[in-house]
Amino acid sequence: MQTSSNAIHHLAPEYLQLREALRETVAHGITPHAADVDANSRFPTEAYQILVASGFHAPHIPTEYGGVGADEIATNLVVEEVARGCASSSLIPAVNALGSLPVLLAGSAELKQEVLTPLASGKVMFSYALSERESGSDASAMRARADRDGDSWVLRGTKAWVTNAGMSTYYTVMAKTDPDAGAHGVSAFVVHRDDPGFSVGEPEHKMGIKGSPTCEIYLQDCRIPAHRIIGEPGTGFSTALRSLDHTRLTIGAQAVGIAQGALDAAIAYIGQRRQFGKMIAEFEGVQFMIAEMAMRVEAARTLVYAGATKAIQGAPDLRFASAAAKCFASDVAMSVTTDAVQLFGGAGYTQDFPVERMMRDAKITQIYEGTNQIQRLVMARYLLK
Repeated sequence: MQTSSNAIHHLAPEYLQLREALRETVAHGITPHAADVDANSRFPTEAYQILVASGFHAPHIPTEYGGVGADEIATNLVVEEVARGCASSSLIPAVNALGSLPVLLAGSAELKQEVLTPLASGKVMFSYALSERESGSDASAMRARADRDGDSWVLRGTKAWVTNAGMSTYYTVMAKTDPDAGAHGVSAFVVHRDDPGFSVGEPEHKMGIKGSPTCEIYLQDCRIPAHRIIGEPGTGFSTALRSLDHTRLTIGAQAVGIAQGALDAAIAYIGQRRQFGKMIAEFEGVQFMIAEMAMRVEAARTLVYAGATKAIQGAPDLRFASAAAKCFASDVAMSVTTDAVQLFGGAGYTQDFPVERMMRDAKITQIYEGTNQIQRLVMARYLLK
């Protein structure tokens, strides 16, 4: 059996060709390693090598820096299709985008050339450090500090929940340059892992996406060159919000990919499993479940790519669209993977089948890059402004 998963059939042929090429690559080079990556909490080296070889480890990087110059739709296609096979692996292109997008949006020409060129070549990875233990949703309450000292900035503090920490070379770090100015006192910086005073903590022990290390990073009088500030002092928080308007779409795409993978697995299973003398797929109750799952996945996918189109067009309601896509798609991913486990019965609760992993992986999409409660606030504030 096959699901349609063709909600984006109205897009240009090159996008559909990209999707088919990605599915072939993921099916043969990434999905076969997904269970081992999860079981051993190891970085998906195989996926990274394949993605670098194709230029899809950071597809959003413009051609002027050696990237493939993928637009928002193509970038989200990459994330979705990789997530369909391995959610941990999909965080390679997703987090490279999250970490480097502030540089693309607000960095100097010198900084862009310095950090985006090696990212495009696959020599480095990029992470993003905004949250702290006591400032998650309330990000502007951060305590990390940055002080100017001659031709340098000196950063002090601890950042938490940094995705792919330890694997990345570069980190976009938000810190207060004016502690009395609230959000307007936050500035953004690029920190290199070899900068003096920078270190990475032990990986968190997580429910899902176990192949993507999540760690604290420590800035102990971490000295960086002055030119590695992103934009002007005090503009870091606004740059972070502008970046999230784009990258929340990638989390929506990741969620769609996870949900589609679970739906595919469930359809295949109910078409083979027999109970009471017939296939499970012949029972009306099961058919209703599958129909509901597929309908919600298609709706989520359409919302994500409608948002990506708005991003390309620079639509004024992008903030609403990206929050809506991330929120809806991640809720769908959680419900669809849970239903997939239910359709597998007791087998779905074991690690012998992928839906157990997919259900665990789906949960984080409701939390990171802004919890879904925060997404609803973002949408409401846009509507009521």
